[in-house]
Amino acid sequence: MIIGTRDSRLALAQTDLFVKTAAAHVRTEMKIKKIKTAGDTDQISDLKDMGGYGAFVRELDSALMAREIDVSVNSMKDVPVLRDPGIMIGAVLPRAPCEDVILPTKLDKLPFGAVVGSSSVRRSVIINHMRPDIEVRGLRGNIDTRLRKLDSGEYDAIILAKAGLERLNIRREMHTLDMDMFVPAPAQGAIAVACRSSDTETIEVLKKIDDIDTRIETQAERAIMKIMGGICSSPIGINAKREKDELRIRAIFFDGTVLRKCDTVIPADHTVSDLEKIAAELKGVL
Repeated sequence: MIIGTRDSRLALAQTDLFVKTAAAHVRTEMKIKKIKTAGDTDQISDLKDMGGYGAFVRELDSALMAREIDVSVNSMKDVPVLRDPGIMIGAVLPRAPCEDVILPTKLDKLPFGAVVGSSSVRRSVIINHMRPDIEVRGLRGNIDTRLRKLDSGEYDAIILAKAGLERLNIRREMHTLDMDMFVPAPAQGAIAVACRSSDTETIEVLKKIDDIDTRIETQAERAIMKIMGGICSSPIGINAKREKDELRIRAIFFDGTVLRKCDTVIPADHTVSDLEKIAAELKGVL
């Protein structure tokens, strides 16, 4: 099995998680192929101008369809909800903590006019809503690069996903942001393993490591975003948490300057209608 991945420390750490998980269930030789994506090579352009976080996936998808790799491993929040029908998510690994964190200072402790680094439209809009005095400045690069920019004084604080820091075993002063406002991006903290829809042999392998709770949660989150017509760079946060037979959905959406929030419980075996109602509430049509 040839595994495609981005050539970054976090991407390789996530790929290593997949390899270790798969090795416990199947006996097949696994080789890693590093692939540079547009999001990796262009560190200047705004992600929304590059088609959102899909900029980190397109080259991997092309390699899959060209049969240069058998599977690709990526942060699930970077995977567009609209994708080539020839590609499917064959497995979702157990989810890491999905919260956002701010380093090194709490948001309410930052001085007036502080500069906060983030390239996330969602995070930027939430910060501007809570602290209009703060300047949110774009922040590109891998986690190590972003931390160096913080240490060099380019920013007073930066916001990152807690999952990435944990997977790289980075221990720094950080503060978890309140999920009632900083609702994570859909599928944040989850790792997606994609394969060709026609590759039945690989699909059977991936079924053995698919985490059902994480799949149910992330499918609901991504389905709501799809219904709303959103992309990965939309100012929207959606988080689902499975609790036995129920699914708690928390969501936040900025329609221009109008903030809409949702906190509701639906059945774990929900219908499309349940998700459509949540999307309608976020759009303000209910």
